[in-house]
Amino acid sequence: MSGRSKRESRGSTRGKRESESRGSAGRVKRERDREREPEAASSRGSPVRVKREVEPASAREAPASVVPFVRVKREREVDEDSEPEREVRAKNGRVDSEDRRSRHCPYLDTINRSVLDFDFEKLCSISLSHINAYACLVCGKYFQGRGLKSHAYIHSVQFSHHVFLNLHTLKFYYNYKNIKRPPGDIMFLLVQRFGELMRKLWNPRNFKAHVSPHEMLQAVVLCSKKTFQITKQGDGVDFLSWFLNALHSALGGTKKKKKTIVTDVFQGSMRIFTKKLPHPDLPAEEKEQLLHNDEYQETMVESTFMYLTLDLPTAPLYKDEKEQLIIPQVPLFNILAKFNGITEKEYKTYKENFLKRFQLTKLPPYLIFCIKRFTKNNFFVEKNPTIVNFPITNVDLREYLSEEVQAVHKNTTYDLIANIVHDGKPSEGSYRIHVLHHGTGKWYELQDLQVTDILPQMITLSEAYIQIWKRRDNDETNQQGA
Repeated sequence: MSGRSKRESRGSTRGKRESESRGSAGRVKRERDREREPEAASSRGSPVRVKREVEPASAREAPASVVPFVRVKREREVDEDSEPEREVRAKNGRVDSEDRRSRHCPYLDTINRSVLDFDFEKLCSISLSHINAYACLVCGKYFQGRGLKSHAYIHSVQFSHHVFLNLHTLKFYYNYKNIKRPPGDIMFLLVQRFGELMRKLWNPRNFKAHVSPHEMLQAVVLCSKKTFQITKQGDGVDFLSWFLNALHSALGGTKKKKKTIVTDVFQGSMRIFTKKLPHPDLPAEEKEQLLHNDEYQETMVESTFMYLTLDLPTAPLYKDEKEQLIIPQVPLFNILAKFNGITEKEYKTYKENFLKRFQLTKLPPYLIFCIKRFTKNNFFVEKNPTIVNFPITNVDLREYLSEEVQAVHKNTTYDLIANIVHDGKPSEGSYRIHVLHHGTGKWYELQDLQVTDILPQMITLSEAYIQIWKRRDNDETNQQGA
């Protein structure tokens, strides 16, 4: 072989080695770049597609003990996290794969208890809507909805407040979830608000020491169609009558058959005897003939009542010797004689006159007296200042029941538990409330935010307007007798 051919063979061999070395270097570089791509992509936050490598046959056929340690550890962590949840679901009798406890929320430490106040009306602070109202537990404000473009969502994104409370279902949320509003009409809102107010009053673990009835009053304004307003004082008897009937109808009660807790507590029954009178301008002979007609015979009707209206005697028009108006006084039993079944009272209409008498047939556990102090004429409203003298305890109403009912009613003795007083003029007056504390037996006077002690003897000297009496049970009667 010549020298030239030897040199060419050496050069070709050297070129092959260099090309192979360059190819291997390129493969190593591409593999390094491929390994760096997921790290760079994860740092940029973009999605990464990782190519799944085919496992060798030995790995596929290996037993469970040969599975990599990392994979076994992760599976154990998932099982340990899910075991308490499975136990809770098993105890509750339901399985929910998406049930997550509050310990998974990373924003619970952002709740600010000092700014939270749930006594206000559940209104969105921006749209003033009641629908899907949520409370931000970070700043204490109310917002509507939690979906996209809702006020709560915008507030959460703008101020980074993530924990919200549904004010209707009382559930906490830190993520989006569809919330359905419970069914019900506008009157059912009154029942909900009144129930919330009562639970707040009697809750021994209140969030705050005081309770505001603002939300309840807003429901009254809404349900009464602004008949009773917060900014305008109304009549106490009118509100009491509307409120009891509204609660009864909202709870599903009817006038005759279906009963509710309102009727079980406050409703009694009576017999109303009505007799039509002939016109007073007719001659005496014609009056006697009309009295024999069936139209002028006495009729009896069974009726129910939520409260009893007590009529006061007419106030005197003249002054006494010292040029001062005389304030008359009348005992309670004198105005209760209206319901003894004997006393008759004349009622006039623009066409006809009637004589009526009343007799009680059923006494409720709680009896309400409404003393009629206001009378309306063609020009103004007049107030009767007559003071009613009444005992605070041991008021027996057995004589006002019919004879056949007296044997059924074993307990007919009542004690006063609340007294509402109206002071001042009819249009400019104010209300005070006397309430009995059962635990201590003391009486307290409430006027707006002022609460003071009061002697029981001072209660009878006030111009009582509405009274609530409680019927004694057998145990209470025995204790009083002892």
